[in-house]
Amino acid sequence: MPGAGGRDQRGPMERLVRLAAVLWAAGRVGVETERLIEIGGYDADSAKDLKTQLLRDLRHLERQGWQITNVEHAGQTARYRMDTVDNRLRVRLTPDQTAALQRAALAADRVDLLDRLGLGAARPQAAFPIVVAPGSPGSHLETVLEALRSRCRVTFRYKGTQRVVHPQSLKRSGGTWYLVGVEQGGDEPKYFVVSRMSGVSVDTPGTARRVAARPRTTLDPMSWQVDPPTDVHLEVDQDFVDDVVHLLGEPTHSEPAGDGDDEDDRRVRLTYTVTHRAALRDRLYELGLRVRLVGPADVRDELLAELESMTADAAP
Repeated sequence: MPGAGGRDQRGPMERLVRLAAVLWAAGRVGVETERLIEIGGYDADSAKDLKTQLLRDLRHLERQGWQITNVEHAGQTARYRMDTVDNRLRVRLTPDQTAALQRAALAADRVDLLDRLGLGAARPQAAFPIVVAPGSPGSHLETVLEALRSRCRVTFRYKGTQRVVHPQSLKRSGGTWYLVGVEQGGDEPKYFVVSRMSGVSVDTPGTARRVAARPRTTLDPMSWQVDPPTDVHLEVDQDFVDDVVHLLGEPTHSEPAGDGDDEDDRRVRLTYTVTHRAALRDRLYELGLRVRLVGPADVRDELLAELESMTADAAP
C-alpha cells in the first residue's frame, strides 16, 4: 500500500516520546535545557532557534495533559520538570470558577493541590485574578498575590516602618487578609494585615527566598511566636473574666488579686504567657477599663509608649 501523502510524523512523535521519557525519569529534579535539546536532536543554526524548537515540543506535551514547569530561578538556565495531571477538572470549570478555586487554594496555603489538579498554580504565568475596588482597604491584595505566585520580594510600609519581606503565604481570618512572610535578615515568620500596608511594591520574580516555616495551628495572633515568651499579669473584676478569656484565651494561672482581708474584693489576677505583644495590646485596647495591666514593667512601658504615640498623632 503506498504511503499516505503529507509529512512523515514518525520522527517528531519519537522525539516527543524521548523527551517525555527523560523528563519522567528525572522526577522532581528536572532536566536542563541543553540536555533536552541534545535528546531532541534538533536541527538549527543558533542556540535561540534550538530553544524555540524545544519549547514548541514542550508546549505540545502540555497540550497532551502533561504539566511542564521550569524549576529554576529567573535569570538562570532553565531546568524543566514534568508532572502528570488530570485535565478533567480544568476542562469542566469556567474561567471564573477556576479563578475562585485558585484564590481559595492560595489562601489555604494549598498550592500543591492546584498542581495536582492541573490548574497551573505553580507556573509564573498562571492567573489568580481577584477583583478589588481601587482605593479600597484590600487594594494591595492583588499585588501580594502576584508576589506569592512569582516568588517576589515585597517592600512596603507597615506601622511606621519600611519592611522588606519574603512572602510565604496568604491567609484570611475574620474577614481580614494576612500576608505571612519573613522580613529581610530575619528567621521567624510574621503576619502583616494587608489593608494596613502602604507603598507596596514587588521585586523581580525569584527574588524571594523559600521559607521553611513551622506549621501554624491557628490564625489567632495571640498564638503567633513573634516575641520571646513573657508572663503577663492582668487584674480584672470577676464580672469581666469571661470577656477577657473570650479575647485572650484561657490563662496559664488564675488567683484572687486581693490579700484576703476584704471579702468584697472581687478582683482576679490572670497570668498569660504572651508571644505576640502587639496582639496583646490590641486586645487590651478592646477590653478597655474592664482589665488592668499589672506587669511586667517593660510590657507596661510599651503599652504606654504606644498610647502616647497615638495621642501625639491625633493632636492637631
